[in-house]
Amino acid sequence: MQPFFTGNSYDTPDDKRRLLLDRVFLNTRWYFVGGHIGEIIRTRSIALKGLYDKKVWAESSYRIFKLIEDIGGRFHVRGLDNLRSCRAPLVIISNHMSTLETFVFPCIIAPFLEVTFVVKDNLVRHPLFGPIMRSRDPIVVKRENPREDFQTVMARGKELLAGGTSIIIFPQSTRSAEFIPEEFNSMGIKLAKAAGVQVMPVAVKTDFWGNGKYLKDLGVINRSKPIHIVFGQPFSIQGTGKDEHKQVIDFIISHLREWGGLVKG
Repeated sequence: MQPFFTGNSYDTPDDKRRLLLDRVFLNTRWYFVGGHIGEIIRTRSIALKGLYDKKVWAESSYRIFKLIEDIGGRFHVRGLDNLRSCRAPLVIISNHMSTLETFVFPCIIAPFLEVTFVVKDNLVRHPLFGPIMRSRDPIVVKRENPREDFQTVMARGKELLAGGTSIIIFPQSTRSAEFIPEEFNSMGIKLAKAAGVQVMPVAVKTDFWGNGKYLKDLGVINRSKPIHIVFGQPFSIQGTGKDEHKQVIDFIISHLREWGGLVKG
């Protein structure tokens, strides 16, 4: 599969203009919501037929990426060479700010790596998105029993990594515009250490797509907020992994502060 992005970085072109339809809708988010849901319905049908492979996943993700640009989203992606140079599966650890990164990570990462997510069970049971997510063979956790979730991630994660599949982990308990280091668990570090693979830190600022009050996936779109995604250089785990966990947190905090993001403490 050919990457959708060349070079080490990508920036939405300055001359990118909003679609006329978006202006007709008085700059509301409904054009985006319609396109987003339409893409899910289309790809759900493909997944139910057993045809939703990595290529289809990445292409669908790229259409969402371009849809976000069409409604005024401005992407600034850095560190693509760190993905391009990967020759072995690894654990990708990112902060989790909104639904946006879940939908656009595949078109950025999948052309370089076999990859899947650690997800909450409500995603695989979702009436619309469930068949799509299940087709990607994710690691499913319930967020009810931390010990059980840890055992699931360790066991299944080592299997997937040994088979060549990288794993994306969002260690926060929930999506949040504010980064709280104390709520960022070390499960990704522990998995990488147990599997003998490297870790790649990722920092995102994706509050362009806000979390909704009643339906988190249908939050407000804020075009004044640029979208930042940075992929760090992979590194190995030494000792207990405590220093590496701090290294991931420091990587995220430093970029969020550079971008004007919210960091507690």
